[in-house]
Amino acid sequence: MAGNSFGQAFRVTTAGESHGPANVVIIDGCPPGLPLEETAIQRDLDRRRPGQSRIVTQRQEADRAEILSGVFEGVTTGTAISILVKNQDQRSRDYSGIKDKYRPGHADHSYDAKYGRRDYRGGGRSSARETVARVAAGAVAKALIADAFGGNVIGYVKQVGDIVASVSQPELVNLCDVEQLADGSANIIRCPDADAGAKMITLIETVRKAGDSIGGIAEIVVNHLPAGLGEPVFDKLKADLGKALFSLPAVLGVEYGVGFGCATLRGTENNDVFVPSDDGSSKLRTQTNRHGGMLGGISSGMPIVLRAAVKPTSSLPTEQATVTTDGQATTIRTTGRHDPCLLPRFIPMAEAMIAIVIADHYLRWRGQTGR
Repeated sequence: MAGNSFGQAFRVTTAGESHGPANVVIIDGCPPGLPLEETAIQRDLDRRRPGQSRIVTQRQEADRAEILSGVFEGVTTGTAISILVKNQDQRSRDYSGIKDKYRPGHADHSYDAKYGRRDYRGGGRSSARETVARVAAGAVAKALIADAFGGNVIGYVKQVGDIVASVSQPELVNLCDVEQLADGSANIIRCPDADAGAKMITLIETVRKAGDSIGGIAEIVVNHLPAGLGEPVFDKLKADLGKALFSLPAVLGVEYGVGFGCATLRGTENNDVFVPSDDGSSKLRTQTNRHGGMLGGISSGMPIVLRAAVKPTSSLPTEQATVTTDGQATTIRTTGRHDPCLLPRFIPMAEAMIAIVIADHYLRWRGQTGR
């Protein structure tokens, strides 16, 4: 299967299936001398793993990262980094009764049309299980951009169903806001607006009890990014970020800055006016950030703000109409363990893909400019 690699200067290649023995990622291009411990990778894998709360799938996976190469005595060597994450809690029997039926909303028919065969156990390569390898690679990318220019990538749940969080300054949201509530308990919805988050959790539990699922929107912010990253035409930073998010399962829409809101604005309303820096330096900034941190597909130095629309989970315990692989009408009800809402576990996946793009474009920019 082609299309298993992503990036140029910082290039990741993944392999693995939902019900196979493991998932693995190989990272090429990470510079030598970067401090990197398995614990740093494990933190993000723990945020992505199933079974972490009552509003996600109850599949139990430890998702332990094993660095196989490219790191020695706690620092990268400059050679290929390989990371293995074993699968431990597959229940392939949950899919034996539907292996000849096409699941609505899934890639079953598409895979059969393309390859003439597919792994029906949990969707195989089309399953969100494969994103465990991306999150591992994203943790390395986060370490790289933090070390290089103090950059960070923070994602959070902006919307579930019709419940929208109030986040007036996305660039001020930090990891603690996303992961913990004010009393120190876990923020299982990963929404920085506690009141909206509580309503989101109630909605998710309601649809789960009804045998249904719900979609929403994730917002991802990149802070402290220098101006000048991205290429002027086909490899625009916004294009690669869009591709990165669209490559994730269940993403149906991506926007940045004001996004589709620009359609109702006039130019005088949409333009962001340049103003002197707050700290008196020669670094420019804009008074507002409707452009979402990118102009001409190149970073402007303002925070990058993106949003991804994530569809409701397609696997449902409620009976639905479908057809068999030979085109006969039938019905299907998906058993097994599935997320009633993908958003809480989607956040580290989105952060990972954004960090990979930023790391890639930073290394390309550094190679071009010598900075």
